[in-house]
Amino acid sequence: MTGFVTRAFLLGAALALVPLAACKQADQPTEALSGDDWYAYGADDNGLHYSALDEINQSNVADLGLAWSYDIDTFDAYTQPLEVGGVVYFGAGLSVITALDAKTGEQLWQYDPKVAEAPDAGTHMRAGWGIRGIAYRNGKVFAATREGRLIAVNAKDGTLAWSVQTLDEAPGAYITGPPLVAGGVVVIGFGGADYSPVRGYVTAYDLNTGKKAWRWYVVPGNPAVDKDETTLEAAKTWTGEWWKFGGGGAVYHAMTYDPKYDKILLGTGNGFPWNQKIRSPGGGDNLYLASIVALDAKTGKRAWHYQTNPGITWDFNNAMDIGLTTLEIDGKPRDVVVHAPKNGFYYVIDRKTGKLVNAPGKFAKVNWAEKVDLATGRPEINPEALYPDGKPFVLFPFPAGAHGVQAMAHSPKTGLTYIPVMEAGRVHIDPDNMKEWSPKLGMFVNTGLGAPPPDIKTDPPVSKLVAWDPAKQQKAWEVPTPNTFNGGVLATGGNLVFQGQNSGEIVALAADTGKQLWSFKAQNGILSAPISYRVGGKQYVTVIASYRSSFANQPNWDYREQKRRLLTFALGAKGKLPDPVPYKLEVQDDPTFVVDEAKAAIGGGIYNQNCNICHGAGMVAGGAAPDLRMSPIPLDAAAFRSVLHDGALMARGMGKFDNLSDEELEGLRHYIRQRARETKEAK
Repeated sequence: MTGFVTRAFLLGAALALVPLAACKQADQPTEALSGDDWYAYGADDNGLHYSALDEINQSNVADLGLAWSYDIDTFDAYTQPLEVGGVVYFGAGLSVITALDAKTGEQLWQYDPKVAEAPDAGTHMRAGWGIRGIAYRNGKVFAATREGRLIAVNAKDGTLAWSVQTLDEAPGAYITGPPLVAGGVVVIGFGGADYSPVRGYVTAYDLNTGKKAWRWYVVPGNPAVDKDETTLEAAKTWTGEWWKFGGGGAVYHAMTYDPKYDKILLGTGNGFPWNQKIRSPGGGDNLYLASIVALDAKTGKRAWHYQTNPGITWDFNNAMDIGLTTLEIDGKPRDVVVHAPKNGFYYVIDRKTGKLVNAPGKFAKVNWAEKVDLATGRPEINPEALYPDGKPFVLFPFPAGAHGVQAMAHSPKTGLTYIPVMEAGRVHIDPDNMKEWSPKLGMFVNTGLGAPPPDIKTDPPVSKLVAWDPAKQQKAWEVPTPNTFNGGVLATGGNLVFQGQNSGEIVALAADTGKQLWSFKAQNGILSAPISYRVGGKQYVTVIASYRSSFANQPNWDYREQKRRLLTFALGAKGKLPDPVPYKLEVQDDPTFVVDEAKAAIGGGIYNQNCNICHGAGMVAGGAAPDLRMSPIPLDAAAFRSVLHDGALMARGMGKFDNLSDEELEGLRHYIRQRARETKEAK
């Protein structure tokens, strides 16, 4: 799954102890340095979203102010920056990479990979959004593009070093996640397994040349045809003809490199479709779905795996943070993986063997299983959660997960993990036509589930920031957060935790107690995680303010109205943001347009299968894309066709749906007018 904040609501409603620092010289190998730089998505190879810097701390954070800001002209900036050697790098929108002076915010260079002009870009752009992160190593910035390229850009001047197409075996997929640098290779997966028949895999390329080093498949292919390692080892855990569905298992986000054991740790995706009764009707564990998998960094061979959800039949997956640290367990130091995935259990796993270190605890409301057996590592599943014999079940957590892809952080100083938590339920039930079920292609999440019975209602989602003690497997503290989806987390050596929030603020809390110590009005919701680094002896905190959702929030950060910005803070800084410019949003209409109910019904089906993940459930947008009720484009048939069918706005992130017929396009126009009038009258 890739549309982290959107489809759950949509479907529910309709260190080592000191982090590694980046290399100061382009050819210098990674080693434990000062912690000055933030060169990987999770800060360094440990992936903990932790900075040991403590110039900014709980006693002086009240003096933190805006040092500088940088406006980002793009349709989507839910992305996390990096900093190396006094330069801030970030990728936004269609993987446009920008380099800024970390002290002043002055733009140094910008590289645009021209995604919208690439072959088949329109198809790949039908799902996903922009880019979530980038990587740095050996003088190069690495990024992936929506239509499947992995690119290396020279960090000094922004020129292209090399580029390779990595979706050669996944034509219906796309990439939004950050690459991973692991020793001498850079590794990338992809998303899209919920939208089309896709067999998940990751590919490693030589760091310096882009030459393909190896590829590892998450799920088995057709045993009669495919003879790769995964098919030979894992096919016996599947039944039926799963390869016709692709199987799923996309590695779309979480990856970590463990240099001590020279292993790449992958968080694998859910199955395609979700419902195992369709995908693998005879049951089975369905390896290696919903797992942490360790691969040898040089060869790509599997070393070990731990499956959190054998036979996964929900949307739980392991695309969440995979952190590396050392914990004292039973009086002895242990090298461990810390991991809090969607399913609501917190896992501590031995980095060498892949075995559970202690019994996982519930960090959120969970009813699909009572516990995970420490001896076997398997969950004790609630039989009702498998929605047997047509009986519906309200499952906790919901498909967005108890913890989504918004980054958690772990502080070796406090020993606590800080998790942005969501709590909500979703009705699960088999579809009426399960025997005849087939996937609907496009931007439609292929769950293999039926429509929730109308008499079953679920409570609104709630959210919180939870501090979790992984050694004791218990909660240390929690604080409520606004609405459902809030930003990723940064922990620092100054006993601080930073988080951007849906409310439009970034806040700092005491890491040991959760007490709020500082806040700043960012004038926009924040979903990405802050980072911290030191330049010229001074510590900075940087975050990107940008928001997207498939449903309206309060406040609602409209796609057109919100100002996407990179914000950088330092002690004693006195900068201010410009006053917000009022933006008038009104429902557009043409009184002469007569809605044809039959055409609107056709359009409603198309909208709910292809459009609502970006443009909003019920056609009420929440920042991921323009609110179509307020757009004049659907009022003009020719303009509407040029955008939707011909791809006139692909450079702004709008995919090309040239698979839609004239009848379907006209149906959409009627449905948009229908919903515009219904919602306007309801105000």
